[in-house]
Amino acid sequence: MRKGRIFLILLLTITVARGQSLGTPYSPGEVFIKNLKQSPAKVITATGTPADNGVSLQRTWSREICTMSVCNNSGKPVGIREIILFDFQHGQPGNTGIYGEGFQKLAQTGGTLDKPADLGTYTDRDHYKIPEPENMRTAYGMLTLQLQQNDRVLLATTSCNRFISRFSFDGRRIRISLDCENLVLQPGETWNLEEFMAISGSDREALYDKLTAAIAKHHPRLKHEPVPMGWCSWYCFGPNVTAKNVADNTNWIAGHLPQLKYIQIDDGYQPWMGDWMSKGKAFGGDVQNVLNEIKHKGLEPAIWVAPFVASPESQLFKNHPDWFVKDEQGLPLRSDKIGFGGWRLGPWYVLDGTHPQVQAFFTELFSRMRKEWGCTYFKLDANYWGAIHGGVHYDKNATRIEAYRQGMKAILKGAGDAFVLGCNHPVWASLGLIHGSRSSMDIWRKWEAFRNIGRENLLRSWQNGRLWWNDPDCILLTNGGATDIMDQAGNSVNAQERPAGPTENEYLFHAATVYASGGMLLSGDDLTKITPARLDILKKLIPPTGKAARFENEAFEVGTIVLPDQLVFAVFNWGEQAAERRIKLPKGTYRLVNKWTGRKLGNFKNEYVIRSLPLHSALLIEAYKVADK
Repeated sequence: MRKGRIFLILLLTITVARGQSLGTPYSPGEVFIKNLKQSPAKVITATGTPADNGVSLQRTWSREICTMSVCNNSGKPVGIREIILFDFQHGQPGNTGIYGEGFQKLAQTGGTLDKPADLGTYTDRDHYKIPEPENMRTAYGMLTLQLQQNDRVLLATTSCNRFISRFSFDGRRIRISLDCENLVLQPGETWNLEEFMAISGSDREALYDKLTAAIAKHHPRLKHEPVPMGWCSWYCFGPNVTAKNVADNTNWIAGHLPQLKYIQIDDGYQPWMGDWMSKGKAFGGDVQNVLNEIKHKGLEPAIWVAPFVASPESQLFKNHPDWFVKDEQGLPLRSDKIGFGGWRLGPWYVLDGTHPQVQAFFTELFSRMRKEWGCTYFKLDANYWGAIHGGVHYDKNATRIEAYRQGMKAILKGAGDAFVLGCNHPVWASLGLIHGSRSSMDIWRKWEAFRNIGRENLLRSWQNGRLWWNDPDCILLTNGGATDIMDQAGNSVNAQERPAGPTENEYLFHAATVYASGGMLLSGDDLTKITPARLDILKKLIPPTGKAARFENEAFEVGTIVLPDQLVFAVFNWGEQAAERRIKLPKGTYRLVNKWTGRKLGNFKNEYVIRSLPLHSALLIEAYKVADK
């Protein structure tokens, strides 16, 4: 009996020493999730008041997954503005680091709970004017928190079929809700809501593995192999690209680098947004002949399309005003009345994805482009507008998420076996609907762009190969380029940051971020003018690995890419002075090689130390395991 008491006392001592007390979770993340699970939920009606007891919300947990539904037993229709899934005092210090996804791909949120920072270029709340609950800073789809003791929490909805999830926060509180857009829940009706996940742990990448596996159950990834490679006309020639520009580069690629098989014609070939099959000024009004020439060279035509928008001058808008999302007066909704109106040939109107005739139009359009024009790659831009807020749809029971998803399914039906890239798209609403996802703002030949857009891409690199192929935008390796182009907010882009352009180290830094993304590779240079040295860099990026570098944290200093026969370490210095970097090697001896130069660095165990990595620079270091002597 005495021995048993001693054993119990010893067990309690060990438990307390490990930071546990009976009935209390061990880690800060587990404590956080316990508080979340115990927090109240609330259904808010269209009038802004809580629903009465006849409307009930059910939350059922199975470990880290929560399934939810709302039922109306009140005997009367109830318009629902939003459902607050969880609302609680998070109890974390204000300096707790965060990362949240944007509604559309130009928005990302970092910083801390107290001082959130806009990492993306154009925010949901300011640029697109998407209302935020209670004016709290809001992420969409997912939110991560970096807690104490190297612990992390990841909160996300693992589906996005009907409602977008919103993660609103400040220094004291987290409020997680679904935007229900004042839809009516009929008497006796039940809505199955989006599935929710709450997980914690110290391994950043392991948490993302769990999230993407859960998402795949609801939105299986659309696969398209191998990782696409190609060339894009936009950054070298802009909207005034000529048939000769394309022909010269097509001929060069066919003769020197046929791996870049997709030749993408960007914005500028159409007369107006919406009139995609009509003859514009570019190419003498004959884009189809340019596409045919690409095919004749053994390469594949790729084309830019903004399917959800139309210019007021377009024949599409003039002939079919009933196809468009309406305002409260029943007129086609001008997008600049409730947000950003478009960057060119606007203000844009929005095709309604719930309208059967719009769906038929989408399918026919992309079927013709695939079969008649021979396009095997579609870059879909301005997809955000397909999920625009504040409008009235043909199907009054559909949310803006459903409108977008229905439109996208019609596009996929027409596109057939072609590769479909989403750009300027609603990120979570695009799950399972695109083969590739642009993961950053437009690139340009500036150090600031290489740094900022590189970070945007690496923040989303966990999505690559798990949800889709990431598109880190074009690789740029030469100075110059088009000076008459604008970014996705309609702002002019300056040609260079300095007369000489970026430094050699800055170009290598940019190339390293593209490689580390593991995603697509499209050249944005006039390849007829590329120097042998810069061409050698481009060749070293071929083919893309399909494997994103894995990082311990969002400092993105040293990332590891695991390939079948080697490791590659992506090592970055984002700062303004030289810095030391340490590469931790797995067990055994490794032969290290500088990928850029081919120089052998020697054999190393345990770690390799870079004593002084220059500012604005990056290295790719290949590691091959060798037998110990």
